[in-house]
Amino acid sequence: MTERSLGEWLAYLEQLHPSAIDMGLERSREVARRLGLGKPAPLVVTVTGTNGKGSTCAFLASLIGVQGPRVGVYSSPHLLRYNERVVIDGQQASDEALCQAFAAVESARGEISLTYFEMGTLAAFWLFERAGLDAVVLEVGLGGRLDAVNLVDADLALITSIGLDHADWLGDTRESVAFEKAGIMRAGKPALCGDLDPPGPLLHQVAVLDAPLLLRGRDYDLSVDAQGWSWYGLDPQGRVLRLEQLPLLDLPMENAALALQAYALLPLPWDEGRIVQALLATRVTGRLDRRALDWRGKSLTLLLDVGHNPHAADYLAQRLESRPVSGRRWAVFGLLADKDLPGVVAPLLSLVAGWAVAPLDTPRSRSAGELAGHLRGLGAAVAQYPDVRAALEAQCEQAAEGDEILLFGSFFCVAEALDWLARPA
Repeated sequence: MTERSLGEWLAYLEQLHPSAIDMGLERSREVARRLGLGKPAPLVVTVTGTNGKGSTCAFLASLIGVQGPRVGVYSSPHLLRYNERVVIDGQQASDEALCQAFAAVESARGEISLTYFEMGTLAAFWLFERAGLDAVVLEVGLGGRLDAVNLVDADLALITSIGLDHADWLGDTRESVAFEKAGIMRAGKPALCGDLDPPGPLLHQVAVLDAPLLLRGRDYDLSVDAQGWSWYGLDPQGRVLRLEQLPLLDLPMENAALALQAYALLPLPWDEGRIVQALLATRVTGRLDRRALDWRGKSLTLLLDVGHNPHAADYLAQRLESRPVSGRRWAVFGLLADKDLPGVVAPLLSLVAGWAVAPLDTPRSRSAGELAGHLRGLGAAVAQYPDVRAALEAQCEQAAEGDEILLFGSFFCVAEALDWLARPA
């Protein structure tokens, strides 16, 4: 067989399994056994949550890496290139490395059918083991308990927030979601929760596992003002640590606070200068991602955010309110069919002068007509476009000098915008 390119591998993986999501660990566990996969690094941190997983992973990897240890990060989904999902020492995995990993998993799986995500997760673990890393930070794809990432026992389990999303798989109550996310915890191993109101099933699982639990608002927390933010937390011996007047960050500071508490439990130096350096250096494409944009001689601001559920929209609205624009704010919006349209739109209505809506480049998208109809019913000014690019260009055209364009609603939406930004001038 001729060697496949990365694009050919990804196309192959997409048709390998009859369903895109197939919750359960049995198939992946057997293939991992055949591959001889063990623990991908001496330290494993697993991160789940309804929102904030990506930035929490990025903050923690930065905090660890700035001290010298070699770190791997596995995250999903990607925006432009699959390579974004597997990062080793700050560098995305090469096409060649990913192809080698997919070939190894393909050889081992035999008759076992795996989903796209399961193949990718096992390939990442294969690469991490061979890289000789000191630590890996693993972002759960969906839920936690039955997610392929949960094949590996976490030394630290982080739960960022608990809200409603993916109801078909995780249930339609915070309690059912919490039960699934609590599945990443391990007996006797520390668990950290950034949700200020952790549901009962999570607390019950902590008791069953006798896992040390550190809660935001009790064991660690942050306070923010116009000048900066402060943090307190606990070291492994339960002693209080404090950081005062940290510089404000673009990414959610509650996720930085959770990452700081996780870092505080590790046997690594507590060097305030390097900690601040790591926090300021952390970037996550597509999350509160502000770009300067020159459109036909006009200076505009483009704010990209992948937020696609009510919790994320609430947070986005809070950040917009705290940072008013000199001009007006225009929205470009697309949403998947399984997302809560009223819950995503409501927090942002009063902050947007006009909306441009478009279908996303996937069969799972809501139609532009459905988005426009809902917004018009709320009294919003809205126009429909055939795709995200057309919607974005239309908003750029009508925006005035100093205006801001907010593009949000989906990874698909932001990916199209990034592709548009990369176009030749």
